[in-house]
Amino acid sequence: MKPLYADIMSPKLLRALKKLGSDISIARRKRHLSMEMMCERAGLSKQTYQRMERGDPSVSLGVLAMTLFALGEENRLQKLLDVATDDVGLLSDISNLPTRIRSPK
Repeated sequence: MKPLYADIMSPKLLRALKKLGSDISIARRKRHLSMEMMCERAGLSKQTYQRMERGDPSVSLGVLAMTLFALGEENRLQKLLDVATDDVGLLSDISNLPTRIRSPK
């Protein structure tokens, strides 16, 4: 059965999620953590954690956050789209940004 998101996500994005899942699996194994140990530390079911390692796009951001925390890498989430390193955002003057953006009519 084809995943729900497969029709709307770009292949590049799906590959990135699969790579993230693979990288998480490698990080877990480098730390000599079994899947059961990881699930216990992250407070996740084994099924949910396995979906994370497979790169399933339906896994929530909270699951990613708990996984990073269990690996001791929660600081990476804080840096994900940090305004200090957002090149496009840095080109805009933050003080001139609108507080609200409305859809065109």
